[in-house]
Amino acid sequence: MFGAPWIWRRCTNTYLKPGGRRLLRFASTTSHASFSPALLARARSMASEHDKLSQETSENFDAKISRRIGELKSVAMALKEWEDTQNSLSELNTLLEDPTTDSELRELAVEDLATTASQLDTLSRNLATSLTPKHPFEDLPCLLEIRPGVGGGEAGLFAGDLLRMYRGYCQKKNMRSSLLKFETEDGGSDLSGDSPLQEAILEIESPGAYGKLRGEAGVHRVQRVPATENKGRTHTSAVAVLVLPSLPTSGTEGQEVWEADLKDPNSDYYVNPTDVRTDVMRARGAGGQHVNTTDSAVRLTHIPTNTVVSMQDSRSQHQNRERAWQLLRSKIAQARREAREEEVTRLRRGVIGVAKMGRGDKVRTYNYGQQRVTDHRSGLSVHNLDDVMEGGDELDKIIDSVKTWLGEREIEGLLAEDEAAAAGNGKK
Repeated sequence: MFGAPWIWRRCTNTYLKPGGRRLLRFASTTSHASFSPALLARARSMASEHDKLSQETSENFDAKISRRIGELKSVAMALKEWEDTQNSLSELNTLLEDPTTDSELRELAVEDLATTASQLDTLSRNLATSLTPKHPFEDLPCLLEIRPGVGGGEAGLFAGDLLRMYRGYCQKKNMRSSLLKFETEDGGSDLSGDSPLQEAILEIESPGAYGKLRGEAGVHRVQRVPATENKGRTHTSAVAVLVLPSLPTSGTEGQEVWEADLKDPNSDYYVNPTDVRTDVMRARGAGGQHVNTTDSAVRLTHIPTNTVVSMQDSRSQHQNRERAWQLLRSKIAQARREAREEEVTRLRRGVIGVAKMGRGDKVRTYNYGQQRVTDHRSGLSVHNLDDVMEGGDELDKIIDSVKTWLGEREIEGLLAEDEAAAAGNGKK
């Protein structure tokens, strides 16, 4: 991007009379008006904070201030590029409007006008993206909980397909994953069996997994002819996917912070042990040497919210208890975060009608007959269903489109908040 107006700056020095340069004004339709004044003010405020903190930390290093500088850096850089290009576009328009501009210089300006305007559009999007608030769970690992919905056994079979899809995706992306829980309708835990899935929890241990996959939450609908259908009729079934933030449990940098988090009553992850009822029982299952012989299964009930989790996959009661607590904390943290987001959404909706798709909304359709997968939020459709179900590049394309959609909704939310604040100040 131009640090100063491109090659025609030397032309201006040659052709414009000394003292004849006028104050720049924005004659193009692509000007400050093309970018929200509220967002522009927010960006300039953050860039100013970045410069101020950078000066402070150059004298005395502070880890907290350094982290804040890192958060603000992308905004400061995006704003500088945007303003430099905006100034270049302004000078181009000034040259074109000046009747004394030399014909050769005018020709150069015309050639570069469209390119500069296009660059400004791109930089406007980059600036808006840099302003998108970072989700507090963005950098965490995650838990993917998969449960069949309407559709009977066919829903359970498709739930198993989704589990394999996400495991394949993790493998292709080199994201560490492991099954935390796997139960079929017949009570078994055989991954290679034919029994429909009843519930599965996939733990994705790689940092940033939550930020990458949080858009997968919601109802996934499948349209296909079941293997048991004799008349070739297409059935519609649904599977619910829940994405939860997961705390690292061991061997993770910064573990002390997370441990402190668990003890902090103000933390999303804090759960008062006195609010939890613990029940132990014998594991149910399809049989085996250790099934139904020891009280290894654990069920936790968070009494204030009536949140219930159970774990029986391990033969060790201690390990099941530990995993159950991990899952309970994740569910409570997610619920608290969603409650705050709902309140913000309610306030935003009152201003400009910003909508939010919750985890109970239909987010995606998998149509086997058409080999099509459509995401109903981003609007993207791909016609390579097999690659999607293998966790391939087409699935990655869909996931990225949803992440872009989420970012756009966040920007709408920022605009709504600024409008609400402006309206409130206007009433004073």
